[in-house]
Amino acid sequence: MVSLYNDILALEPGAKFRITADFTAYDAVADREGKCHDQKFSDSNCGSGCHSRTSCYFTRWRSGARGQDRRLRCQVGCRARLRHQQRSGAEGINSEAALKAALEQINNAGGVTLGDGTKGKIALEYYDDRCNAEEGISVVRRIASTDAIIAVGPTCSNVAESLFGILQKKVGDSSDSGLQFPIIADVAAKGGLAKISEWAFRNVPSEFEMYKSLFAWVKTQYPDVKTIYGGVEKDFAHSNATFGVIKAQAEASGLQILGQGEWLLNDTTFSTQVRDMKRANPDVVAISAHPFTTCGVLKEMQRQGVKPKLLIGLTSSSSIETLQGCGAQAEGIVIPTSFAPVTPEATKAAEQVAKFGGSADLHSAAAYEIAFILKNVIESQKVMGKPDTVTADREKMRAGLAALKETDGLLGKVGRTADREAIKPFLFVHAKNSAWEVLYKPAS
Repeated sequence: MVSLYNDILALEPGAKFRITADFTAYDAVADREGKCHDQKFSDSNCGSGCHSRTSCYFTRWRSGARGQDRRLRCQVGCRARLRHQQRSGAEGINSEAALKAALEQINNAGGVTLGDGTKGKIALEYYDDRCNAEEGISVVRRIASTDAIIAVGPTCSNVAESLFGILQKKVGDSSDSGLQFPIIADVAAKGGLAKISEWAFRNVPSEFEMYKSLFAWVKTQYPDVKTIYGGVEKDFAHSNATFGVIKAQAEASGLQILGQGEWLLNDTTFSTQVRDMKRANPDVVAISAHPFTTCGVLKEMQRQGVKPKLLIGLTSSSSIETLQGCGAQAEGIVIPTSFAPVTPEATKAAEQVAKFGGSADLHSAAAYEIAFILKNVIESQKVMGKPDTVTADREKMRAGLAALKETDGLLGKVGRTADREAIKPFLFVHAKNSAWEVLYKPAS
């Protein structure tokens, strides 16, 4: 199992091992407890950027008369802090914590039963692709050259789009030399990505359905709003794609679009964009951006006295990072999300993730769910986990995931589509007193 946060989670036979950071932007190592230690050549602060670099192994213990001891190594991509992009550190920490929490549950319950009846326990190790498509492809090719049988990730949609593009498009097509390696995404949310390859899968919500439902709700709850102004992180694939969804659904609900402001992922000043927004004087402002620039825009709106009747945000900004960065300015912002601690399962997961130093949100919750999905597929497909069964095991993992019609989610049952996407339950949250509170849960 492997995770790409900008990252990658791989499941492969092999010995326990330790890895040090292999990229110049963030050079650190972490011990098995997740404590980071700077290398002498690092200029970065290890404290919050990379809490996801731990030695790990999938140990298969002796069982019955077989007397065998095999190991399956598990690698997970670490999300190092990117310059001016706080979300990197937080998402890496949260997703690692979620995976650790889920795997603790699995391991404490006896681990995974492999195809010959023996048992295994799972632990994690991370790699980083720095939200860079070329580096993501390089990491996946490196992992695919080992005994890994599946990868989980990545975080960034631009990386996922490129990764899925190097996979074999259609299973069994002998004329297609693409990589025959299954990948399941836990975060990358740009619409339609799994259609790129039959080896690609996702456990992310449909933002089309989420914003369609949100604007239908706005129409009933805010009948006096007539106009909307948008803002978008133009150079980030997810933000840009979702902005298109937001605009289309806003128009479909009868709102008049007065204009839009654009900025880049690493921008730190937003005075011009907000000045144009203020001049338009919209009833609703929708910001399709991740926490760092969302907070920058919200703070500038406060400075310039822009006070719309309603604020709408991007799914990925329904996170603790937004509240930590601009809780006061984000007060009242409404965001659709596929996670909140509103069921016994979700509440338990949130508590477990917190125990490992993370926060449960729509992204880390997806990683938590994936751990159990893969456990079930490994067992139902009778994956062997031996060096000489790698190709067969990869095919079993792909076939098992493709056959799923439904999985267990933290908010309820998650449907699976023919094009390998998830149909996840969702709800609306709003920021209140620097916390996310459930505002509305659409009917199933």
